[in-house]
Amino acid sequence: MEQLFGDGDWRRFLASVGEDPDRSGLQETPQRVRLAWEHWTQGYRQDPAEVLKVFEDGAQMYNELIIVRNIPVYSHCEHHLAPFFGQATIGYVPAGRIVGLSKLTRLVDCFAKRLQVQERLTTQVANALMAHLQPKAVGVILTCRHLCMESRGIRTPGEESVTSAMLGELQPNLALRTEFLSLARMK
Repeated sequence: MEQLFGDGDWRRFLASVGEDPDRSGLQETPQRVRLAWEHWTQGYRQDPAEVLKVFEDGAQMYNELIIVRNIPVYSHCEHHLAPFFGQATIGYVPAGRIVGLSKLTRLVDCFAKRLQVQERLTTQVANALMAHLQPKAVGVILTCRHLCMESRGIRTPGEESVTSAMLGELQPNLALRTEFLSLARMK
């Protein structure tokens, strides 16, 4: 990866906000920030197809919803570079192939570790599942808090944004859609 910013860039940034870049607590900050952003943006270096290991064993006869809830979401909005975080719920109806359950978490992480808007993140996860797993249906729900709203601007702590993507049979099949939404809300 190309180095995010040089030490001089971060020193100028620290000085521009009124800090002394030579203060002992800030001397290693440029390196820490670079490493943090390399981690927070590692999704650009990941291929969703490689994340989703698909297999047929055990899936031939299964034709009901498979749902994973409470998947952690940590991302940064592309408008302010501020964090947003929350949880994802992913469900799908297999068509002879399933994916390891942990791969759903890895798929969310792959797209979340890019500069994002929540709406695009939701559809990217759903579209990747449809393309690589080829299930009968896919549903994705993201519920997130955005620090750009909580810590600046309107400053509304605790407000959540909810986005969803329903693909395949979840679009026309009201009963399946209702089942997915009900299971997604269960505690």
